[in-house]
Amino acid sequence: MNLDMYNSKRRQATTSSDPDVTFLPGFVSPPDTGVDISSTDYARRRRELMKMMSDLKSMGAEALIDLPSVVVIGGQSAGKSSLVEAVSGINVPRDSGTCTRCPMECTMSSHATSWSCTITLRMGFDSNGRDLQKTTTVPFGRTITDRNEVEVWLRRAQSAILNPNVPSSSFHTKTIEELRSTKNTLKFSRNVVCVSIEDPDATDLSFYDLPGLIQNEEAETVALVKSLAEHYTKKENTIILTTIPMSDDMENQQSMTLARAADPDGKRTIGVLTKPDTLGAGAINQRQRWVEIIEGRSEDHQLRHGFYCVRLPDDAERMQRLSRAESQRRAAEYFDTTSPWNTVADRCRFGIPGFVSDVSRLLIQLIEEVLPQLRENVDKLFAQCNEEFDAIPPPLAIDPQIEVFGRINAFCYVFKSFVDGSHEDRRLAQRNRALYSTFKRDICSTAPDFRPFEKPEDYIAMDDIEGKMSLTERDPGVKMMGIHDISKVIQEAIGWELPNNVPYQAKANLIGQFVKLWVAPSERCLAGISDVLDEVIDTLISVHFGRFKILEECVGTQVDIYKALAKEAVKTALDLEAAPYYTQTTFCLQKLQEQWLGYYKAARNQSHKFKVHKGSSEVVERRDSVHGRETLESKALKALAEAGYTNLRTSDLARLLPSDPYEKELIVMADVRAYYHVAYKRVIDHIPLTIERALHRALAEQLSRGLLVSLLTEVPSGSNFFEHMNELVSDDTPTDQKRASLSTRKQRLSDIRRRLMAFGNST
Repeated sequence: MNLDMYNSKRRQATTSSDPDVTFLPGFVSPPDTGVDISSTDYARRRRELMKMMSDLKSMGAEALIDLPSVVVIGGQSAGKSSLVEAVSGINVPRDSGTCTRCPMECTMSSHATSWSCTITLRMGFDSNGRDLQKTTTVPFGRTITDRNEVEVWLRRAQSAILNPNVPSSSFHTKTIEELRSTKNTLKFSRNVVCVSIEDPDATDLSFYDLPGLIQNEEAETVALVKSLAEHYTKKENTIILTTIPMSDDMENQQSMTLARAADPDGKRTIGVLTKPDTLGAGAINQRQRWVEIIEGRSEDHQLRHGFYCVRLPDDAERMQRLSRAESQRRAAEYFDTTSPWNTVADRCRFGIPGFVSDVSRLLIQLIEEVLPQLRENVDKLFAQCNEEFDAIPPPLAIDPQIEVFGRINAFCYVFKSFVDGSHEDRRLAQRNRALYSTFKRDICSTAPDFRPFEKPEDYIAMDDIEGKMSLTERDPGVKMMGIHDISKVIQEAIGWELPNNVPYQAKANLIGQFVKLWVAPSERCLAGISDVLDEVIDTLISVHFGRFKILEECVGTQVDIYKALAKEAVKTALDLEAAPYYTQTTFCLQKLQEQWLGYYKAARNQSHKFKVHKGSSEVVERRDSVHGRETLESKALKALAEAGYTNLRTSDLARLLPSDPYEKELIVMADVRAYYHVAYKRVIDHIPLTIERALHRALAEQLSRGLLVSLLTEVPSGSNFFEHMNELVSDDTPTDQKRASLSTRKQRLSDIRRRLMAFGNST
């Protein structure tokens, strides 16, 4: 709201005959448009605007756009209830403590020949104060034609608001005593009791009366009331009427503090001063300060639309049930005969009639000014809502059974192409191959670390019989073992063997040490493969089942089943490598045994070449030495061949070496190292193939069947089958909720837009 654009001018009555005398810029009165407020055209226009605002509120427009409104706030004992009664001409509930516990919207129309009142409940919020998707207006009771009945009906309506789970009609016949004893579900509510008054003597006006601001209550209650007031006053198109008792300093008024926070420049706040008759005749200075405020001459209290002063009926006069005309006559007589009020030039600043007339005119002009902006805002919201709504996939229009089977078949076909590598996206095969390479490296790192010396730590690792490779990474579970370590293993395994026979169990124990290390790399490999599979599945699900969470969950269940089967298959494959330790590649095994035995013997015979050297040159030293050894061995084999000893291999030269006291230990080392090589070659292929067969291939071949069996066996036939199929292709709950919410919002905005356009076309 921009009330600065009113271009208001002071009433003629406030101008001074002395051109040199000017008032401090404190406030402006409502615009003098030159239109008789009671004229037929103005009255018609005003009624139409008020009716349109009422219709928009019933549609829930306040939750979407900032509608022009008037709100009355004030602390307890500030005279707010008396002000509301004086303006509306009805009696509102009064009790000790906090009585009003929900907003009341009072709409007065003079377009009637007799007085009547109707009450409705506008339900736009749930029990937690959150906006409902659709605002509903609930009629409450019959049309009231006796003013004296209004108070009890207002109490009944408020009780219905505070007990939303109880049918509102059950409160229609309750007495005041029954209502007071009712234990309400809610302490306060943002839902509104709407009071529509037809009164030929009224001025057309609509305003909200909020619960009185409190301080001496529970902190939660104080915060609830304040929050409710802030919710209304923060809106830029809201005119704030704050009631201020003249019996207290304005600085002490919580309502004024709240109004300043919402409207720091005082552009849309109007002060309503109450209880002027409580100022004694001796309070001359205090009265004079109030006069300065009313006349806009107080520098500390500046409001653009100034302050009004009203005298409201006291308790004795209320008991007399004075008519509105009599109450206003007494108030006018008081202001006209009491100093210093009778010295103020602008008489419209005193009494209810001038106050109501000015506020009504301000509200009407505000509505006129913001109408174009309201239409523009609604158009923007409507376009935005349409855009969001169109972004949500529409509900299915085909047979759900066809949809289910079609999506499953398409999903399974594409997944199979990922598995066999024929799909253009080859990340499944490529990433799996990388993981299998890592698995091979991990298995390689479990090779026995045998060093055929008494002090193995003084020698380099011997990782291949060519002497050209040294493992850069070794499994932390591999223990470096020298001659004495192997002797100990043999000694611990001896049972009833004949002398000079090495127990088979000694070799089995050493083999078992590296075989058990294969479990962790295998599990890591399977976990990595599963993660890649999940990424691929998730991508395909988003394409084929993204809308349908139930189908997505079914796929996830099938994938989990085959993951479990693959895990069991890998375990079975590893169990095959456990005892008995066996191979039929005897030729390869025997050849490796001889090579390793010769390698270990040669190393012991030339141990200085395998010594650990300080610095980075040790590996080079070792390789150069070994290379030199190989060259000499080649020469030796050539010479023996010339001497007639043909078909000899390098490993055969070890037989020419003198007997080694640790011959049996070297044989154990060679046998175990040879078996490792055979088993290693086997397992680095077997585990990947097992995973591919048990997980990817099995899933690709059986997924379609598994899904269909899973879905069809739940509801085999009959009417429930169609319902089940429909459930499978129903959108997930958040999507359904969003679609329903946007649909409701779209309809609400469409209704609001239509109402605003209808008003524009009729004017």
